[in-house]
Amino acid sequence: KATALPRLLELGADKCVPCRMMQPVLEELRREYEGKLQVDFVDVWKDPAAGEQYGVQSIPTQIFFDAEGREIFRHVGFYPKDQILAKFKEHGIGL
Repeated sequence: KATALPRLLELGADKCVPCRMMQPVLEELRREYEGKLQVDFVDVWKDPAAGEQYGVQSIPTQIFFDAEGREIFRHVGFYPKDQILAKFKEHGIGL
C-alpha cells in the first residue's frame, strides 16, 4: 500500500473561469510536490454527486486533507499557490 499523503482536492468545472485560473496552480503543485502531496480535481458539472458528497455550494472549492484523510480546511474561489502551501504548513504539514 502506498504511503498516505496529504491531499488537496479541488471541486470545480472546466468551464468556470476561476477554476481555469486554478489549473496552472494545481499543475505546479502536482509537479513540484510529487510523492508528497496528492492533488485531485473533480468537475462537479460532470460529476454532481461529488459536489453533493462534499456539500459544495460554489466553485472552485479547495478541500485540504491531512495524511489520514481528515478534512482540515476548505476554501472557495481562486487560491494562490503560496497561500495553499502556507495553509498546509499552518496545519503542521510541511511540504
